Amino acid sequence: MRGEQEFIDRLYARVDALRGATETAVTDALAQGGTPMQARLERDILVAERSSLLAALDAVDGSLCFGRIDLSCGVTHHIGRIGLRTDDAERTPVLVDWRADVARPFYLATGHTPMGLRRRRHLSTAGRTVTALHDEILDLGDQERTGHEDPSGDAVLLAALNSARTGRMNDIVRTIQAEQDEIIRAPHRGVLVVEGGPGTGKTAVALHRAAYLLYEHRELLARRAVLIVGPNPAFLGYIGRVLPALGETGVLLSTVGELFPGVRATADDTREAAAVKGRADMADVLAEAVRARQALPDPVIAIAHDREVLMLDDGLVRVARERTRAAGLPHNAAREHFEGHLLNTLTELYAERVGTDPYDGGSLLDPADITQIRDELAENPEVWSAVERLWPRLTPQRLVADLLADPGAHLSDEDAAAVRRPVTRRWTVADVPLLDEAAELLGEDDRLARVRVERERETQVAYAQGVLDVSYASRTYEFDDREDEDSEVLSAHDIIDAERFAERHEEDDHRSAAERAAADRTWAFGHIIVDEAQELSPMAWRLLMRRSPTRSMTLVGDPAQTAEAAGVGSWAKILEPYVEDRWEHTRLGVNYRTPAEIMDLAAAVVRAGDPDFEPPRSVRSTGVRPWVRATDDLPGAVAKAVGELAPAEGRLAVIAPRSLHRALAARLDGVTADAEPDLTRSVVLLDPRRSKGLEFDSVLVVEPDRFGTSDLYVALTRATQRLGVLHTGRLPRGLTGTG
Repeated sequence: MRGEQEFIDRLYARVDALRGATETAVTDALAQGGTPMQARLERDILVAERSSLLAALDAVDGSLCFGRIDLSCGVTHHIGRIGLRTDDAERTPVLVDWRADVARPFYLATGHTPMGLRRRRHLSTAGRTVTALHDEILDLGDQERTGHEDPSGDAVLLAALNSARTGRMNDIVRTIQAEQDEIIRAPHRGVLVVEGGPGTGKTAVALHRAAYLLYEHRELLARRAVLIVGPNPAFLGYIGRVLPALGETGVLLSTVGELFPGVRATADDTREAAAVKGRADMADVLAEAVRARQALPDPVIAIAHDREVLMLDDGLVRVARERTRAAGLPHNAAREHFEGHLLNTLTELYAERVGTDPYDGGSLLDPADITQIRDELAENPEVWSAVERLWPRLTPQRLVADLLADPGAHLSDEDAAAVRRPVTRRWTVADVPLLDEAAELLGEDDRLARVRVERERETQVAYAQGVLDVSYASRTYEFDDREDEDSEVLSAHDIIDAERFAERHEEDDHRSAAERAAADRTWAFGHIIVDEAQELSPMAWRLLMRRSPTRSMTLVGDPAQTAEAAGVGSWAKILEPYVEDRWEHTRLGVNYRTPAEIMDLAAAVVRAGDPDFEPPRSVRSTGVRPWVRATDDLPGAVAKAVGELAPAEGRLAVIAPRSLHRALAARLDGVTADAEPDLTRSVVLLDPRRSKGLEFDSVLVVEPDRFGTSDLYVALTRATQRLGVLHTGRLPRGLTGTG
């Protein structure tokens, strides 16, 4: 213990020294303002790298080192959340990153296959103090003992599983199991599907895989960023500290409802509306809605120009429209082509009116006259009014809002009734993939933006020229009283022109790749991890696949827990349109979270409808059986049960239908009916959908007959210790007869 404490003390002395040097380097670099372009680039790279290192050092402080391996050859390595080296010429390693190959025996070695290990040691720490050691002797011929031997080798794992929940997911870096390690270190290519039932650690495995990929492919993924998609904001808050604790801070965590810049989904859909919006054929519906906005005159559009009236009829506009569509450009980007075709048509009409020889029918106009006519028509407001009627500029928000307000022309009566709503500024999660699809179909007409940028550039150059002119004037005044007018002293205007001077004063973008990706709808991520992937709709998958042109993805989920009406559920159906059969599938079969007593009850519910269902195998038993009780006073019974189930330390979740939340919250001290609850509170109120991926010490399920089978399965499997069920009516099959 004393020896390990001395090592930890030396380790943190190195961390403190490194932190101080890094802070100084960042401060000094940022102080270098007016540096040349190359030096600015080097400065920005240094600031980004050192700032990332500082964030990693701050995140892992207090839990830096957790293990040690002693090799049979006598070499010893300490294992930690990040790697550290000394400051000597050889850069000697003092702490091995858990992701390094040399650390892998820490997770895989067994007495049967020791992988060259003599001993594996787990270090438990509180802050910077060593509190416990757990040794495993792997070389059976080694007679050396320390007094810290763990006969079963499971003490650290079981302690982690039985510890009180905090409302935040902890990393599993100390207790990664062999089947999990294989997935975490799987080669970085293509799509990997990780399937696992409740409590198998699939979310933790996915997060640790993200950390591993960032370690193995730092240059690529730091530049392109990693996206992690979760089912709801509460879940993202729950997992938000895992990657920082592993030294990784440059990852973007988001729900589908946050993946369209400028839009945040705050409204809810009905189950029927979400199902319709999520269908793959909504892409065709949106495409048809765009084409419908490319209108024809009804019957004609009259344009007055220079004492003439030009008539745009259906036939003329149809030709311009078809020629524009033939270019295959998105709607807004194609508008410039439509404008050109329409101006050509109007120019021909006008030229025929005013430039035809009355005797032989020939043209009296030369090319210069035709060009002048076209330019004059381009300045006619009535022309641009006609363009806006026939080929309007559209935003994704406008297109989708209009479609949902009046869907009858594009959807069946039943589907239209499900999605119809007044025009609103509030969006749902199911709307976001529609907005993204609309953005693809519309594209951008960036001519105005280009003009604004060019004007701003001209203003900056003009300002820079003014500064140089002042500099030159000052130089002239300075040499007025000198005899040597040909002095070799150089001023700013001698070595730089106004354009380069303006470039050097452009604002730098110090945002991380993740921050830039969050603001850019077209960003292509280096890798995407999707949790609860079985719940995503076909339209949501279209959005995500656009964010991953290389198809580098890790998908985790459990088809048995599919609850969303638009959820695909089947991995083959999800992936076939994008990668056909070029994807890998692996399954986690061990339940670390849910005790056997609770898992048996949850499995009985699913088996009532699917006799062949096989749940993951629980690794532990608490000896505490879940209970099921009927009541006539639901709020009172819930309040009493909360008092019974709430742990002295840890967290309790009451999982009930949303319609009951306000009534239940009124009877529970400190509990709110918020849509996104604070998971760090001792008691929280949730519905099954918002409990996905979460875990609690105790769970109280209320009115189970009002949940679907998959929702009930999710609710029953959130507890790590104790489970209670309260009901006022009938019980679902599988719960009937439970005491």
